[in-house]
Amino acid sequence: MRRTGPAGVQSRVSRLQRSGWRARARWYTWWRWASSTLTDLFHQSASVLLPLSTHLLQVIAASEVVWADETPVHVLEVKKTKQGYLWTFLTQTQQGEWLLGYRFSLGRVGTTPLDVLGGMRGALVVDAYTGYNAVTLPEGRVRVGCWAHVRRRFFDALPTAPEAREALDFILALYRVEAEARDAGLVRTDAHRALRQQKSAPVLAALRAWLEEQAPRHLPKGPLGQALSYARKQWDALTRSVSDARLPLDNNRSEAALRKAALGRKNFLFVGHEAAGENLAGLYALVATCEANGVNPEDYLADVLLRVQTHPNERIGELLPHEWKRLRAADAS
Repeated sequence: MRRTGPAGVQSRVSRLQRSGWRARARWYTWWRWASSTLTDLFHQSASVLLPLSTHLLQVIAASEVVWADETPVHVLEVKKTKQGYLWTFLTQTQQGEWLLGYRFSLGRVGTTPLDVLGGMRGALVVDAYTGYNAVTLPEGRVRVGCWAHVRRRFFDALPTAPEAREALDFILALYRVEAEARDAGLVRTDAHRALRQQKSAPVLAALRAWLEEQAPRHLPKGPLGQALSYARKQWDALTRSVSDARLPLDNNRSEAALRKAALGRKNFLFVGHEAAGENLAGLYALVATCEANGVNPEDYLADVLLRVQTHPNERIGELLPHEWKRLRAADAS
């Protein structure tokens, strides 16, 4: 069995020294002790900040509109890895601030969305994955579909079915309405809703008619047949934004939030165990929310790590990145 700890390190260093590799021996000693220290600091920081990362998820879960998505993360086991998942849940405040939360789990079943969002009402912006049914059925959050996912399927069908271009043109028209609202400063206002009903609703009606016309003409298992089926099955969820200006056309915000995890997979390859994944999720949430709101994560963490343990629990929200920034700005003025 491989020896670990200081004795194991010293044994390997001695072998390297006997081989005449003194420089490498010094480097190996530093690397093992430095990495151990950094790992300890990582877990200790996550533990100290747990009340904050937990409260952040609670604030997100209580919001009217929540975006959600998930991505796989490898978890180390003896001589192999197993699959874990990092879930993201995010929302936007009335002031336009983005709050990003993360949760780690060893499985992809619906228990994680249920743990985070269970018992809450509002809208949930997600793809078609059935794992979110636990919080949208039968009387949970209203499910809002993702036009970006629909578009990808029609785009993938183009090489074998050029008529898929018509669907892409319809979807492009929907996004042009959103661009018009954004340029006019109308996003999430009554005027935005009126614009959608005036311009987006006719586009959706024409697209629906096209879907019904095309469905019998294509094999269900073919690329275009699958794209048509996806859009038709998701139709109610895809069209809810017409009557509610708060709802986006797609779930791209969640996918962007998970790109940090994708970058992490390239750097650290896997997490060592379930607790490490949970700690990673908690720290990811605070750092990502800092970045989304123009807060320097280093300044933020240096401050709240010293304050969180003595801060009144009933005012813990003051230490969330967006509130921390607001209070700092008020103190400076």
